[in-house]
Amino acid sequence: MFPSRIPTLAIVGRPNVGKSTLFNRLIGSRRAIVGDEPGITRDRLYSQTTWNGRQLRIVDTGGIIPDEKELIPTEVFRQAKVALDEADAIVMVVDVRTELTAPDMELARLLQRLSKPLFLAVNKVDSLKLEAEAENFRTLGLQRLFPISAEHGTGTAELLEAVLHLIPEEPRKPEVPNAAQETESPQEETAPQETRVAIIGHPNVGKSTLLNALTGTGRAIVSPVAGTTRDAVDELLEKDGRRYRFIDTAGIRRKGKTHLMAEKLSVVMARKHLEAADVALLVIDAVEGVNALDATIGGYAHESGRSVIIVVNKWDMVPSADRAIYEQQVRRALKFLDYAPMVFISATSGKNLDKLFKALELVASERRKRISTSQMNRFIESVDFERASVPHRQKVRIYYMTQAQVSPPTFVIFTDKDVKLHFSYERFLQNEIRKAFGFVGSPIWIKNRARKKVELGPRKKVKRRFSDR
Repeated sequence: MFPSRIPTLAIVGRPNVGKSTLFNRLIGSRRAIVGDEPGITRDRLYSQTTWNGRQLRIVDTGGIIPDEKELIPTEVFRQAKVALDEADAIVMVVDVRTELTAPDMELARLLQRLSKPLFLAVNKVDSLKLEAEAENFRTLGLQRLFPISAEHGTGTAELLEAVLHLIPEEPRKPEVPNAAQETESPQEETAPQETRVAIIGHPNVGKSTLLNALTGTGRAIVSPVAGTTRDAVDELLEKDGRRYRFIDTAGIRRKGKTHLMAEKLSVVMARKHLEAADVALLVIDAVEGVNALDATIGGYAHESGRSVIIVVNKWDMVPSADRAIYEQQVRRALKFLDYAPMVFISATSGKNLDKLFKALELVASERRKRISTSQMNRFIESVDFERASVPHRQKVRIYYMTQAQVSPPTFVIFTDKDVKLHFSYERFLQNEIRKAFGFVGSPIWIKNRARKKVELGPRKKVKRRFSDR
């Protein structure tokens, strides 16, 4: 059966009325950052939920202030208007504990002009007294009013029921059976595997500009203000038969530099989304050059087993720089990422984005590459382990080796000792594996297993003799 189009519900309202709390409640997970500070959500966030067998796409938007002249609120409004254009139904959220304001009235009038199913969710209603006060918001002229508590889940089921009741369910198209489909679906065979790509780096290196350039959209808000992105913004792109989900994460700062709660949470969420990705694009500002914070952020990706591409952005702003010398400097500062390819781009002009896509395609396939055990054993026989500079007592004899898993490529060696491999021995093995099999852009993990565990006998007690005085 072909799936019907999933209807979209947009959540809108002024800042700090509880839109993100409602969004998280409806999708059943903490996708959006929630806090007491107004204006935490800026970009639009998407997720899906299922209610009584029907799927619904939910969009969370930033706080709307109509006719605001400042850059970020204006961009938030622009992002919200995109969500409203896509929506099949709209929920306007207000806070029962605040008085109605002129921006509320203006927003209600704007939404009514869209001629789409419109619902008013009066949030933070957690008592009978407040439920009565929710009726005061009928002065906005919206008939479908629902008193809810997004934090506790009260009234949200009734709201969802009403939304889905007004959105007609599109009939599914019948599938024409044939002999080929009885055995295996060709769509399933040829469906491209999705590669999750996290765009990481410190604030203001051009991560959001890069997301917009890669996807050809204005998906993320871009401004000269450091820390504009707070929630992780993602966009799906299909290119040359491959599917990429790009995730623009918040800029990761030093611990002492994050003061607002939203900034601290955004850093935590950025690392969480990084660990859920396959590939990390480590964006470096070519004008600033590589610094200790870049190394720290790259270390997060390396330690979590993500494949890495080093992206030197704003390269068009340093025309006199020698690329070879610049790359040497970056490599020197990021020695642990020697396996990561480096691409010099300009996200603003789009220069060399084609090279970045080629690197992405290569790194994604290398990450999922599997080597057979017979190949690994032939490889072991060909390696001269005497070249590995390891203390004699920490040397091990390798009997055989196998690849246990991919993403990241993980190898298990079976040795004569159940000991932790010396770091230089592990490094030597990783380098030899790369020479033989590649694995461009991906860290290589090696685990040691012994045929027989070395059992140490009980420690002998040493008798001490003291001379008589």
